[in-house]
Amino acid sequence: MDDAYPQGKPGTRANFAGQLWALRRDIKPGDLIVMPLKSNGQIALGTCTAGYAYDGAEPDRSRRHHIGVSWAPERISRSVFKDDLLNTINGAMTVFKATRHNAESRLWAVLEAGSDPGALGVPARQVPSPAERAEERELDESGLLDPAPAPTVEAIRDRIRTHIIENFSGHKLTGLVAEILSALGYVCTVSPAGPDGGVDILAGSGPLGLDSPTLVVEVKSEPTQVKAQVARGLQGAVSTNQADQGLLVAWGGINSAVKREFSQQRTRMAFWDAEDVLDKLFTVYPQLPDATRAALPLKLAWVLDEDPAAV
Repeated sequence: MDDAYPQGKPGTRANFAGQLWALRRDIKPGDLIVMPLKSNGQIALGTCTAGYAYDGAEPDRSRRHHIGVSWAPERISRSVFKDDLLNTINGAMTVFKATRHNAESRLWAVLEAGSDPGALGVPARQVPSPAERAEERELDESGLLDPAPAPTVEAIRDRIRTHIIENFSGHKLTGLVAEILSALGYVCTVSPAGPDGGVDILAGSGPLGLDSPTLVVEVKSEPTQVKAQVARGLQGAVSTNQADQGLLVAWGGINSAVKREFSQQRTRMAFWDAEDVLDKLFTVYPQLPDATRAALPLKLAWVLDEDPAAV
């Protein structure tokens, strides 16, 4: 590290060395691996299948040092995780061990059942063995045990996402989506709470909302992924209402089967997950009703992007 980063601060070099040493020595087969994906706001979960190895023949130098991981086929929406667990996941290190708030048991529950049971919904963490305590003391001294969350844009989005879950759950999320669509130029009719036959919002262009494109919207506020029958129900509602297009708003995202169905009808069907709702919300926020902005108070701020070098 001294040779690779001669201008780096001693603390930074020590931190990088600690993370690489943890990758090489401390991560073992059977361990749960968590990887936040910056590209789409989702989180990949998997289990370590093989410890550290070096592949000198790999042309991409950044991929020569590696561990084996069997990744779950479905990526997990960040909306699945409760706020305290997201704070742990947002630790300021690339490689670290998470133990706070029963993190390990809860992450296993998400991998196996698709939902976060919360800190009280899983058995308390077992008392570490003497060897585990010694290992965790060493990680703690290196700053690799439950580091403080980094003040990133993703962490800010997590806080807004949690606020929406807490204050716009169920039918209230339908109302928020309708207000976003209204700000985008649609005239919306919102179905009352309760069974709606796959139609939460009817939207259209023009002064009466009757001009094309007309839109049928189904809103699912559950944090878990929706399945194919929901998409098929929306397709049927589009035909029944003679609409031009359908929009599925699935707060917890959609699974791979639904993605395939939507890819076959890209000109008629679209979907938003929680990240898409946030993006649209930020775009139209000044045009939202005063009551909505009071319930969801946001402030625009500009910050200098100083993403430090990562291991």
